[in-house]
Amino acid sequence: MTTATVPATAAGPRSTVTRRLLALGRAEGVLLLRNRTALFTALLLPLLLIGGLKSVLDQQAETTPGLDVDSLLVNGAVGMVLAFVVYYNLTAAYVARRGELVLKRLRTGEARDIEILAGTAVPSVALALLMCTVVGIAGASVLKLTAPVNPLLLLVGLVLAVGTLMALAAVSSAFTKTVESAGITTMPVLMLSQFGSGLFFPLEVMPDRVADICRLLPTTPAFQLIRVGWFGTDGSAAATGFAGTWSTAAPHLITGSVWLALAAWGAVRYFRWEPRR
Repeated sequence: MTTATVPATAAGPRSTVTRRLLALGRAEGVLLLRNRTALFTALLLPLLLIGGLKSVLDQQAETTPGLDVDSLLVNGAVGMVLAFVVYYNLTAAYVARRGELVLKRLRTGEARDIEILAGTAVPSVALALLMCTVVGIAGASVLKLTAPVNPLLLLVGLVLAVGTLMALAAVSSAFTKTVESAGITTMPVLMLSQFGSGLFFPLEVMPDRVADICRLLPTTPAFQLIRVGWFGTDGSAAATGFAGTWSTAAPHLITGSVWLALAAWGAVRYFRWEPRR
């Protein structure tokens, strides 16, 4: 008597990395929509801060002739959206899923560790990119800004910013016991990104030595790449064309890549998959 062989396709669709990421992202998206506090932080808080950013930049323009307030406003708005929606929101999500033992259970399935972390980040990253797109379109239409000088460099800056903030969120979650305490543990990175990475206070209005130090902060290179890619300058020199943006961006690419590698190492080294007993 022979045994019939069942085709692999009869057992259902084959699990792939994409399918697993989408499944994890879909589940996390449902949880995000149910969490009003997380939605407020992700949607409304960055928009409220943009209003404060506009008034701060207007005051700086009065004492710094030639300051391009419109381009700085758009760049700062994009940076704040990424910082709050990706970094803060994702830190809280990692802590919440760890406390619920969701991360521990997921590790017993097919998904690899990197897939679990990335899948959890899918809704936050998607929402952040959508908001950045809206900010960019609104800024271009209302403020009459020109098209990006180097779209490829702009995309590289976005990828570098998202990757670095995701890794920093994983690191921060290791030192965060509860979702409520995430507002405290994420404060240093949020403050550095707002006041030291050229969002609220452009680097060109800072003293030279302070600006040089701020250019070495974790989030500064990615935000500066976004600015160079769109406007052709990081504020240290006159705007250039497509070819000239690469030389301007080179130091930011190197520094940003180093920080991304360090943040990824920290995520692998310190991330905790279950609560401490």
